[in-house]
Amino acid sequence: MDPEAAGQALRERIGIVLQEAGIDAELTVTEVLRLYASFYLHPREVEDAIALVGLEGKRRARVKTLSGGQRRRLDLALGLIGDPDLIFLDEPTTGFDPSARRDAWRLIERLRALGRTIFLTTHYMDEVQHLADRVVVMSGGRIIAQGTPTSLGHERPEVEISFRLPSGTDVAQLPPRLRGLVECRDGHASLRTTEPTTVLHELTSWALARGDGELDGLQVVRPSLEDVYLQLMAEQAGEHGAESGAHEAVGTGDGLD
Repeated sequence: MDPEAAGQALRERIGIVLQEAGIDAELTVTEVLRLYASFYLHPREVEDAIALVGLEGKRRARVKTLSGGQRRRLDLALGLIGDPDLIFLDEPTTGFDPSARRDAWRLIERLRALGRTIFLTTHYMDEVQHLADRVVVMSGGRIIAQGTPTSLGHERPEVEISFRLPSGTDVAQLPPRLRGLVECRDGHASLRTTEPTTVLHELTSWALARGDGELDGLQVVRPSLEDVYLQLMAEQAGEHGAESGAHEAVGTGDGLD
């Protein structure tokens, strides 16, 4: 459907939660939800919406008395009161403390369990990792990457392996293929590789053959979604810098001519 021409038939199926909403501060939570419910042909029950966002204890409270987190819950309830199929959430947890953020995550998970489609805009990569089935990364109004949280990480499959060198050992005593990969600081060694299984086999075989047993602090860490995001942004900045330099060169040339 064309959103501009679809009219009420489309609006009935969409819920929107903006970063800020103008709500009459003198109304109670129940009154606000009843008002918004009256805009729809088939709204969700007001008490159901209140329970869904966890505001049962505030149903008679005036909006002006609510805390910031409670106001955000009310915003979510207003977005849900029309019982929409598609819900747009614009940075719904901005300004939340860690506990309130996790509560919001649980609410979003409940909405997904109800079969709703949720379009979530956020700058918190842990939020994306926890909630999203599909991720789209945008820069300058353009999509620069998309996929599942896992697949985005696998497009850049380099992992970091770190461990503490056994006592009395230095990098020169590691298996030959690993020596050039390892960085060492204060006895703590780390390397990056796209072949973690092979490297781990060589490393652990070497340690067992020496009789060192377990390697202290052995960790294998894949890039987090935040790492992937930062790398994507750095690549975009590099591309834009190159384009800018090319434009400047052309401009300078024209000026010299």
